[in-house]
This record gives sequence, structure tokens and C-alpha cells, in this order.
Amino acid sequence: MATSQSTLVDLLRALDPQAPLAERNLWLVRLLAWVRGDAQDPEAAVARLRTLLDAAEVRPDWLAHWRAWWEAFLTSMDATPLLADLGFAPRASLPSEAAHRLRRKLLPVAPDTTNLGELFTLLLPTEFDARWLRALDEPTLRRLRAVLFPPATDAHGPDYALRTLLDATAYAVSQISAVGQSADIRTRMSRDERDQRAFPELPMVFESVRQAVLTSGRQGAPALIAIARLREQLELCRAAASTVYAHLQEHGISVHIEFQLRQLRQRIVRVKALLLCLETDAPAQATAQLLSHLVRVNRDSASLRALLASSTELLASRVTERNAETGEHYIARSPREYAQLLGAAAGGGAVLAFTTWTKLMLGALALSAFWGGFAAGANYALSFVVIMLLHWTVATKQPAMTAPAMAARLKDMSAARPPEGARTEAQEGEGVPGYSPGAVEDFVDEVTCLLRSQFVSIVGNVGLVVPVVLLLAVLLGLAGWDGVMTPAKAEGILAHHHLLGPTALFAAATGVLLFLSSLIAGWVENWFVFQRLDAVIAYHPRATRRLGAERARRWAAYWRDHISGWAANVSLGLMLGLVPPVLGFFGLPFEVRHVTLVAGQLAATAHELGTGVLHRPEWWWAVGGMAACGLLNVAVSFTLAFRLALAAQNVHGVSRRRVYAALGRRLLRQPLAFVLPVAPRHR
Repeated sequence: MATSQSTLVDLLRALDPQAPLAERNLWLVRLLAWVRGDAQDPEAAVARLRTLLDAAEVRPDWLAHWRAWWEAFLTSMDATPLLADLGFAPRASLPSEAAHRLRRKLLPVAPDTTNLGELFTLLLPTEFDARWLRALDEPTLRRLRAVLFPPATDAHGPDYALRTLLDATAYAVSQISAVGQSADIRTRMSRDERDQRAFPELPMVFESVRQAVLTSGRQGAPALIAIARLREQLELCRAAASTVYAHLQEHGISVHIEFQLRQLRQRIVRVKALLLCLETDAPAQATAQLLSHLVRVNRDSASLRALLASSTELLASRVTERNAETGEHYIARSPREYAQLLGAAAGGGAVLAFTTWTKLMLGALALSAFWGGFAAGANYALSFVVIMLLHWTVATKQPAMTAPAMAARLKDMSAARPPEGARTEAQEGEGVPGYSPGAVEDFVDEVTCLLRSQFVSIVGNVGLVVPVVLLLAVLLGLAGWDGVMTPAKAEGILAHHHLLGPTALFAAATGVLLFLSSLIAGWVENWFVFQRLDAVIAYHPRATRRLGAERARRWAAYWRDHISGWAANVSLGLMLGLVPPVLGFFGLPFEVRHVTLVAGQLAATAHELGTGVLHRPEWWWAVGGMAACGLLNVAVSFTLAFRLALAAQNVHGVSRRRVYAALGRRLLRQPLAFVLPVAPRHR
């Protein structure tokens, strides 16, 4: 305590109301650091503040200096940015806010500022500041107010606080009104809400509050009635803005508009907090609570990750919902669907056999890294598009689509939970309390169907790519194209696909690319719908003049339904071809490890080296690498898509342990159900 007192004495002696702006601000920074102490106990910080007040009250000379310093501080500082604008983007756009937050992380705040919002980061930078501000009691706040605002002061007393609150509220209200009347928001608002004119009338409603407060005081009946009217108008604004989300869900998500809506909602909350300070009979307590809230807002507003997560929430939800709809087509629930999926996968495997030989031919051309990668990407993309047009399938593309479907099932299961403590007899028997009867078993049925769908797809792809590759090898040999595959190249393929080499890492990275292609597909479809390109194709005079009205409408419907499939296949093909040379430019080795393509290359290798290769350990290590590729391609892409879908669809309250236990029981009772279309046997 002696050290604290000596430090406080040093701070009091350094107080200089005539010091330059930067030195005055830095003195306040040091004083608050002293109040903060070791930042462990909020009550200890409050006790230090009381010690400071004791010193001020027993030292009239210091109290005079302190009040002079405080008057200079209030005269030079603009508190409106702190109260009304802290935590909000300087411009209502996601890129500018991201750049602003990045600058805040890289560049320190200059102390010679008159913007109290900027200085706030230096004054109260830690989460602990929010805690000790919230711990301030009413007697301490009254003493602090008496020290800072003497009764005889007119210029910077309670009237100053009142004017500051009114100015900050006016600024925030003007921002809300401007955003609500912007073209992006207004044109997407429901007609009924737009006709209510909630946003245009908001500034006028606030002006009535200002007049009532200045005329009758903040506790007068006219002021309280006007404030209540302003709260109602803010609710009307919030309700009007919420109708924009329905339009976005139907006509495509815009990250920019979503960001604006989020900022608008937060500004409405800020105005309500300012109104609480304005109408309360304990303004000092309300101000301390507001400052505590602003400390947390200031810290949250520095996070780039939180900004991107909150601003892209609707887009992620839209993408995963679309992928969930598509993923339902890749889940075989009946023997007939199982056979159809096997046939579609076999067709995909046949096309990828041609892809394999085309890749080997491109490799024989010895193109430069970029053009070789571009040619390989075009080869992959063309093959995937052909498979899509023929309504066939590629096994490794399914997990990123089926994962959102599984997340939707979990969401349904979580939503079906009965009230806490309501456990049925069926649930007791299942050993999974907390869910509706059969919810977990129904989900396990879906997982079983999913796993066997993945299995049969891989079997179909690999089962046909191998014989078709061998057939093409024979035909190429008869045609005299023996230079495409050489013994040296075959030996290299065996070495590169060794299970104990980098194959597993490359296969996992390929799974990431598979996941990214599903995101690109969802984003492109959302962009297509948001820009209303289907209407452009169907009705634009240039389109109808060249295509004809009927054909233009058919094209518009086709691209609206299939744009995501084209985007997924083309983007995946180009990424598989171009990512390896791009990463190689930065010294990061990467090769594509796609299970079907690996199987095709191993088949070509076996044809080149002869049947004797089956007796070599290198061959079986490469076969093991192929199996690892299939497992990791599927597992990584499914896991990433599943986690994104859970977050985007706000799936909570699902007990993983219970689900895993139910899966284990199903595996013990019906192991064949995970690979064959066996009907589930419920207990």
C-alpha cells in the first residue's frame, strides 16, 4: 500500500492543466493504470478509486488543479464518437471495416487526439476495466461526480453531460435513419413496413425528445413520454429492417447488406442504452454501466474473425442449406436407390478413366508449371462437367454436399427435444434421455445410409475406372502410343503413392479442395440469384432478340437450377490443376490425391509393369495409399462441411456421446447395413 500511495503522490504532483494535449491524455492513461493495479480484483480497483477521491477531498490545492485539468479535458474532447460511434464501422461496408480493424491491430493509437472514442482504447484497454466499472457503487459514483462537477460550475456540470447524451443520441439516430432509407435496405423492405415510414420519421421523433428534455428536464413527464415514443419508433425501425432478411433468403444473400443490417441493429441497441442514461434517476450509475459495456464493445470490435463470422452468417447458412438440398440426392435409402447410385458411380469411373490417360498424356508434353497445371485443371473440369451432364457421380464430391443434410437432421433432432425433465419410457429404453422417441435412431439410420452411399460410390468409381483404364491401355498400345506410360514413369507412380510417404497429407489437402468447391458452388448460385441474372437472361431485349423469348426463358430456368453444379465442377477441376503449381511457386510441395484418379494411375502402372508387380511390396503399399486417399478425401471434406453446417444452422444441444453410442450399437447389430442396403432393425 505504501508503494501505491507513493505512486499516487507522484501522479498528483505531475498533474498540469496547462500541459500539451498529448501529455494531459497520457497522464489520465497513467492514472487509470494506477486504478487498475494488478487487474485481479475489481473491488481492489474500486478501493483505489476511493483512495484517489480521499486524496482529492483533503487536498484543496490538488482539487483545484484537478478541476482545472478536467475542464480543459472536457473542452478539448469530443465525447460523441465514444458514446454514439464506438464499435461501428466508419463506412457501412465489410471491406472498409476489415481494413479499419487491421489498421487498429497494426498501428497504435496516437495520444494527441481530441476524439474520445480513439483515446478510449488507451484509457480502458482490458476486459478488467469493464469489470471494475460495473463494480462501482452509488456512493462512490456520487463522490466522483461531486469532485469532477462542482455545484457552482455551469459550463461543464450536469448540463454538459445532458448535452453530450443528446448530441450522441442525435448522431446515432441520424445514422439509423440514413441506413434504413438507403436503396439497399429500402428496396428490400416489405411494402407494409415501408409505408409506415419508420425510418424517415425517426429524426423528428427524436427532436421532440430533445425539446421535451431541454424544456421540462430529463425527469419531467413530457420528457418521459417523448422518450417512450422514441423507443416505440426504434422498435418499428427494427421490425422494418427485419423484413429485409425474408427478401434476402428468397432472392440471394448480400454480405454487404447483411453487414449493414447488423450495424443497424446494434445502433438501435446503443440508442436505447443512451436513452436509459437520459431518463434514469441515477445517471452516474447508468453512465458507469454504459462505459463498462463500451469497454467490451471496443474489444469485440477489434476482432477480424468475429467480424467475418458475424457478417457471413447468412451467406454460410444459405450455402449449407442449398448443399443440404443437393446432398439429399446422394443418399441411397432403398435397394433401388443403392443400385442407381452404383450405376451412376460406375459411369463416373468410366469417364475418369479417360481423364487418367489424358493426364498422363499431358504429363508427357512437359509443359511449364502453370500451363501444365491449367491443362490438367481443364481436363479435370471437362470430365466433371461431362459426368454431371450424364447424371453420373464422383464419389469424393458427395461428402461436402451430404454433410449439410446430416446437419439438418441433427437440427431437427435437437429441435425435437422435449422440455427439460420430460423423459419418455421409450427414451429410457434407448438410453438417450433428452430427445423425442426414436430421434437418435432415426439419425443413425441417416448416417448408415450416408456411409453405405459413400461406400458404393467409391466402389462404383474405382470398380469401373480400373477395367476401362486397362482397356484404354490396350487400345493405345495397338495404336502405337507406347510413350504415354514408360517403366520409369510407372515406378515413379508407385513411389509417389506409397502409404508411408506424403500421400495421406496430400489426400487430406485434396479433401479441403473438395470442400472449397462446394462453398464456391453455393456462393456462385447465391450471386446468380442476388443479381437476378435469370431475369436478365429471360427478359433482357438483347437476350430475347438473340435467343427468342421461349428459348431465353428455358435458358434462364436451366441456369438457375444448374449454375451451382457447373460452378462446383469447374472450380474443383481448376483447383485440382492449378493449386499444385501455385503452391510450388512458394516452395510448398503439393500433389493431387484423388482416390479414383489414383486407382486409374495404379491400373495403368500395373499394365505397364505386368502382373509381376502384384508380387512386389511397393505395389501393395501404393494400394494402401489409394485406400488412405479414399478415406481422407471423404473424411476431410465431410468434416469441414459438417462443422460449417452446424455453425451456420445454429445446431446446439446434441449429445455427441449418445449419438456415437447409438452408432456403435448399430455397427454391432447390423455391420452389413453400413455397406449394403439392409433395412434397419430397431429394438
